[in-house]
Amino acid sequence: MCCRRAALAVDSVSREQHSSQTDESSSSSSSTPRDQQLPPRLTSQFQVPNMAATTQISPEELEELREAFAKIDVDNNGFISKDELTELFRVANLALPGYRVREIVQELTKTSDQLTFDEFTQIVHGLKSSEVAKTFRKAINKKEGICTLAGTSEQSGTQHSYSEEEKVAFVNWINKALEKDGDCKHVLPMDPNNNDLFTAMGDGIVLCKMINLSVPDTIDERTINKKKLTPFTIQENLNLALNSASAIGCHVVNIGAEDLKEGRQHLILGLLWQVIKIGLFADIELSKNEALVALLRDGESLEDLMKLSPEELLLRWANYHLEEAGCGKVNNFSSDIKDSKAYYNLLNQVAPKGDEEGIPPIAIDMSGIREKEDLKRAECMLDQADRLGCRQFVMPPDVVRGNPKLNLAFVANLFNKYPALKKPENQDIDWSSIEGETREERTFRNWMNSLGVNPRVNHLYADIDDALVIFQLYEKIKVPVNWDKVNKPPYPKLGSNMKKLENCNYAIELGKTEAKFSLVGIAGQDLNAGNRTLTLALLWQLMRRYTLNILEDLGDGQKVTDDTIVCWVNDTLTQAEKPTISSFKDQSISSSMPVLDLIDAIQSGSIRYDLLKTEDLTEEEKLNNAKYAISMARKIGARVYALPEDLVEVKPKMVMTVFACLMARGMKRA
Repeated sequence: MCCRRAALAVDSVSREQHSSQTDESSSSSSSTPRDQQLPPRLTSQFQVPNMAATTQISPEELEELREAFAKIDVDNNGFISKDELTELFRVANLALPGYRVREIVQELTKTSDQLTFDEFTQIVHGLKSSEVAKTFRKAINKKEGICTLAGTSEQSGTQHSYSEEEKVAFVNWINKALEKDGDCKHVLPMDPNNNDLFTAMGDGIVLCKMINLSVPDTIDERTINKKKLTPFTIQENLNLALNSASAIGCHVVNIGAEDLKEGRQHLILGLLWQVIKIGLFADIELSKNEALVALLRDGESLEDLMKLSPEELLLRWANYHLEEAGCGKVNNFSSDIKDSKAYYNLLNQVAPKGDEEGIPPIAIDMSGIREKEDLKRAECMLDQADRLGCRQFVMPPDVVRGNPKLNLAFVANLFNKYPALKKPENQDIDWSSIEGETREERTFRNWMNSLGVNPRVNHLYADIDDALVIFQLYEKIKVPVNWDKVNKPPYPKLGSNMKKLENCNYAIELGKTEAKFSLVGIAGQDLNAGNRTLTLALLWQLMRRYTLNILEDLGDGQKVTDDTIVCWVNDTLTQAEKPTISSFKDQSISSSMPVLDLIDAIQSGSIRYDLLKTEDLTEEEKLNNAKYAISMARKIGARVYALPEDLVEVKPKMVMTVFACLMARGMKRA
């Protein structure tokens, strides 16, 4: 999808102070409830009398609108403020006069100051047949800094494009991150001024390496094809990269190996941003950085702090240091940082002062803050960031234009290197309540995010307490949702939890009546309150049904059970003259050999048994086998979400998903 960005050219900054911000890629666009009626607060002005006669929004245009919305909704909370509506229309290239936008804002503010994506699409739906019809999507890609690609769709008028600034930022980041990796020397360093990046992604090696940088040990290095590459081994690398990206929570539904081989710029940049962002945000979380407790405000509990998204924590962190410096706070990393002054003060606050043993002081030269021109001031500020080794992601025009995506990455990188927070002492804090997520929780969260749920799930229980994500998952497993019965954000300040609880009650009702799940003893209150055991029980049944649906679709609708999968696995192993399993609890699975044998039976000769130990295994050797098995499953095309430890410990539920995914892959090959 289109990523509209302002020009890098310095002389264009003054002409385009309000140039467009960065789109989220199509790869990260989220599922949106279908067939939703126009919200009551919009009906008076914007509902179209004859809906059948109204110009419909095509799927490609809907993706464009999702991107535009995601670009403004940088914190991924699912709605924007009324003050951002004008910018949203501009980013979406909807030719709407100012007075018309003001009328819409006036109508919205009668009941709320915020707008959801569904309400935005309904507004567009109503307008498209009138004022916007002649110019809808016509202004696309006319800005500087946007590279337009061939292949405009005649049906929808969609032109794919990509951002030159994003390309430059990602090239520089990857060059630095992988500069010492010998496996990448055939493509690194890349030149940011040409298309090296898109060519370098074509064999899958760099992408695999970047995934491992973001989430270490996701991919077993032994499974990456690195030498004497052929079209087949390149395909394997790309399968491995895409399935591994999905396993760490990237939304890769709209991206295939062919897109990477062909160097499709907008898709590659979208996927890279997801991978890089996951890595940047990995430690911006309370269980991994207890010093973040310093950001607690008066009257807040640890639970309140733990519910904040990484974006919200970064904003609070920046404001914490700005307050310490006696400066005004910022509300975003776009319009509020354009003059670089907040950045100057933030750099000065977090720079080492020499008061920690072994860490020399780094002085920040603040004289540049007095520069009269924004662009020159931004350049001086980035020179100081360079002294901290943090001049990454943004160039001066990106700061001046308030590019939200690249500025967010700049701040996240700064936090990771110089958090400058101290764990509070002598505070009445129950440190034992700060728990990291379990493997099971992480698997469910990554699975949901890979399907493109909106909003993105950062904290498993807090982010599904209104059941909106659950409803989207129901649709993924073909359970119909009546969206008229669903309360949608923004929720009223008074009674907001009641609205969420009503959603949760409906979600449990759907599970019992429509999905036919076993939800004995589970009520909406349990989902709303984040009861771990009962919430995980629901999520498991959703993931299980999703997995079985894939198999049933491949088998022409024939019902699939655990026994069906075990029988298929054993038949396949027997034909390959390999040992069979008794069930998903079979202790032989702890060595991963049944999984590896099945992979080799599906794709003969794919497993290098010389890399494995098969008898008298230590726990470490079992884990090494399991890492190899999970990566090999992904390499032959199975989208496996389970973790190596699940095989070693023979966790029956996750073991079932591994064999089910391999069965799906085997059925496709048959």
